[in-house]
Amino acid sequence: MTRYRLAIFDFDGTLADTLPWFRASFHDVIARFGLKPVTADELEDLRGLSAREIMARLGVSTWQLPAIVNDMRKRKLAAAGETSLFSGIPETLTKLQRLGIQIAIVSSDSEASVRRVLGPVTTLVTRFDCGAAIFGKHWKFRRVARQLGVKPSETICIGDEIRDIEAAKAAEMDSGAVAWGYALPSALQAAGPTHLFNSIEEMIERLATMK
Repeated sequence: MTRYRLAIFDFDGTLADTLPWFRASFHDVIARFGLKPVTADELEDLRGLSAREIMARLGVSTWQLPAIVNDMRKRKLAAAGETSLFSGIPETLTKLQRLGIQIAIVSSDSEASVRRVLGPVTTLVTRFDCGAAIFGKHWKFRRVARQLGVKPSETICIGDEIRDIEAAKAAEMDSGAVAWGYALPSALQAAGPTHLFNSIEEMIERLATMK
């Protein structure tokens, strides 16, 4: 038996390789919503900040946030046909399922977009709870675990942003930070995740052997 009975995954930057799309779309979103412009170097610097710090740097107001998130979801759905999963993700999810670990996806993205990118891999996912608010993932983490009859102590939440770590802590669940997504590994480590995975291969190896 492995330590965890449920792995809740973020999607963008964790399962799906969407950082190139984000870089290509970012300046258009900045212009559309009248946010503070950033240079290419400053855009990379944002990867070391928390979501709240990024909002402050760009001048995003609380009332703007829902419209920006909605716009991003629409853009993601339109680009879903050109978005790929990271290499090794289908095999990883298959191995987790064989280990008896249920797989769920909690994402700020729309479920339609997530399913379109996953394609046949969708069958490996026990539960979707998408459309999460930027700072509301912990509620969805708790709901998914409750619906699947899994204790928080038996759940790990895996994501690529500082807010994923914060949400897992708020839900009293372990967190797994991945080093191949949006946030810089150094920023993730500073946020205090339960585990930091430097590669997909390391993630599946460690999850398979945790007792």
